[in-house]
Amino acid sequence: MSATTKRRGPNPYAEMQALGAVIGVLFLGCVVAWAGAWIGTGEGQENPPGVPPVTVVLLALGKYQWPGATATAAVFVISVAIAALGAGIAAVVIARHRREVLVDRAAPYLAQKRELAAITTRGASNTARRLGLPGLDPPGVQIGRMVRGSADLWGTWEDMHVDIWGPRTGKTATRAIPNIVAAPGPTVVTSNKRDVVDATRLSRMRRGRVWVLDPQAQASEPPSWYWDPLSYVGDSIVRAVKMTGRFSSINRPDHARSDAYFEPAAEDLISNMLLAASLDNLPITRVYTWLTRPTDDTPERILRAFGHDMSADAVENVITAPDRQRAGVYGTAAQIMSFLIAPGIAEWVTPGTDPSRPQFDYLSFVKEGADTIYLLSEETNKMAAPLVLALTAALAEAAENWGIVRPGGRVETPILFVLDEAANVCPWKALPDKYSHFGSRGIVMMTILQSWAQGAAAWGDTGMAKLWGAANVRVYGGGVSDTKFLGDLSASAGIFEPETTSTSRKVHDLWDKNVTTGSRSEPVLDVPDLASMPRGRALVQYSGTRPTLVKPVPWWEGPYADEIRASLAYFEPGGTGGPLGPQEATPEALRKTP
Repeated sequence: MSATTKRRGPNPYAEMQALGAVIGVLFLGCVVAWAGAWIGTGEGQENPPGVPPVTVVLLALGKYQWPGATATAAVFVISVAIAALGAGIAAVVIARHRREVLVDRAAPYLAQKRELAAITTRGASNTARRLGLPGLDPPGVQIGRMVRGSADLWGTWEDMHVDIWGPRTGKTATRAIPNIVAAPGPTVVTSNKRDVVDATRLSRMRRGRVWVLDPQAQASEPPSWYWDPLSYVGDSIVRAVKMTGRFSSINRPDHARSDAYFEPAAEDLISNMLLAASLDNLPITRVYTWLTRPTDDTPERILRAFGHDMSADAVENVITAPDRQRAGVYGTAAQIMSFLIAPGIAEWVTPGTDPSRPQFDYLSFVKEGADTIYLLSEETNKMAAPLVLALTAALAEAAENWGIVRPGGRVETPILFVLDEAANVCPWKALPDKYSHFGSRGIVMMTILQSWAQGAAAWGDTGMAKLWGAANVRVYGGGVSDTKFLGDLSASAGIFEPETTSTSRKVHDLWDKNVTTGSRSEPVLDVPDLASMPRGRALVQYSGTRPTLVKPVPWWEGPYADEIRASLAYFEPGGTGGPLGPQEATPEALRKTP
């Protein structure tokens, strides 16, 4: 049992309650007959006795004569009125019972408003003022509304979030979309579907420029711009090594076993080739070309020409290695970089044949304005994920470095990262280690997963536990059947001591019984409660407090509902469009559209 279950064993008073109900019905019948007799008593007729049961008894014994048809009609009318009233009360009770969410019964035993004062609207606003963000709207990242007390809860602008929601439980409508629309500063969004883009794009266009990276045509977005990953590498072998690690982690998660020689050697080779291509202002696609030509010493010569002799020696060492060893290293490296040959990828990482296309400047993105970038990748296809991961990590690192040199060690306006389907499209292996640090720089991360196992597949059990523990706001939105994870949540919700009763009686003696009261420890929420938690409820853990139940607020109940509907009308397939028409709906015009 748990706090959601009201009954605690058999009812020891069931017989007495049944007997009382029978007596009550009989007495009500007597009252109706007595009232009818009084109403129907005419002139010259005997009034009924003053006590209703006596009236019925005398009537049955023939010592009192029924007044007649008028009294019968009155009894009928009174009976119908009582029946109608009873039916109405029953309908209200049934309707209320149907509306009742069983899990809400646990709310009184979980954290109350006073315990969560730091993340109420007032508390989040106070934190924003302390961080030098007075008057910032909204005061934080919306979490939901408490089931008990209806207080709005917000993650502050220094809190980190991890969400676990099963499929089709409302995470996009209640967590991703409302917070993307409301974000006051630069916003980075990863996803495997276009719904987030369509719903939030109009609002974000009114705040700043919108960039959509869509190599697999998830949102039918043409490559109107490009991002050169080598702009991150520059002249640094350290950044080249980081970039290579991000590319390779897609096909081999950090916690998985790897080949002891060929994979590290292949990653070193790629790092040096990335550096060579960056130094010589070559497109990143040239790296794959070099990897298909094991005897091509062009990258070695470039590195020596720019004074990177150690990197040049490393490339030369692989080129001059025995044939089978060299083939193994080059083959492994080519496999890691094979995403570059996927259809459409080259258009997003090189200027191609259209030199007028702008290049995305990830450094300017985090420093200026309130631009938005959507990074889309199909979760079942790993060809776009390396690029999504590399750009996400580059943006987070740039934001971190920018925050370090700003007053107070934080960016002026918080930068929001909504990493939806993070384990599939953005499994950045360094994320668990850096998570808590980002919050101190004004970088707010919201990592959204479908299950604990999904996160463990990307970061390992230790990495997933580290990510969960580093988050200040941990949200479970239902729809998960992992009993181990749910058992941990149940333990965090605590226990309570309900009163219990036990009954003993002698055989064949209805009334000779002994009723004993006591108590026992029971979970506030058990595993079945959490596994069956309905849509429209979420369990929230905030650092330093007990968990609480909240009602997630869907976007159509929020302040930006009209804007989101307009965005869907503009951009959703089959949408009705807007007053400007698709050709006139430029960012500048949309900002002026009411």
